[in-house]
Amino acid sequence: MTASGSFSVAARAVLRGIARGSVESAARGREWEAPRDVPPELERPAGAFVSLKQRGRLRGCIGHVAADLPVWRAVAEAARAAAIDDGRFPPLGPDELDATEIEVSVLGPLRRVASPAEITIGADGLLIRKDGCAGLLLPQIATELGLDVERFLDETCLKARLPRGAWREGAEILAFNAEVF
Repeated sequence: MTASGSFSVAARAVLRGIARGSVESAARGREWEAPRDVPPELERPAGAFVSLKQRGRLRGCIGHVAADLPVWRAVAEAARAAAIDDGRFPPLGPDELDATEIEVSVLGPLRRVASPAEITIGADGLLIRKDGCAGLLLPQIATELGLDVERFLDETCLKARLPRGAWREGAEILAFNAEVF
């Protein structure tokens, strides 16, 4: 990462290439080959999500929340899983590759939220956990859907298979920033 906290243009291009290669390999039923030379800034651990879209509609989205893998590896694994393991969609086929847009979200550190006032729409994503359930929504979701903070919290509860408002009743609320490209 650069001093400002964002990835360099070159690193972003490498991550996008890794995501594309992993998606294409998965859709073709092939093993993905890791790049030989990864820029040092991509070796730091970070969580990542990869979203696949076709004509603006979601086609797959899976991620790795924990910052326990090098970011390039987290992107590669999330991309493969988004292509073939998202249970909401059939596996991506090779004939769909040209129509598939890939969005990479690299997660910043998780931080506990004590009050909705600590959440910034458009900048923060949310992770809510309660009673063995967990749900995560990326920062761009609130903006795309025009959600206010309370509705964003409610939608994250629904993603966790919890009722709306569960965030008010002892749920653990975590926020994070993400670099999206």
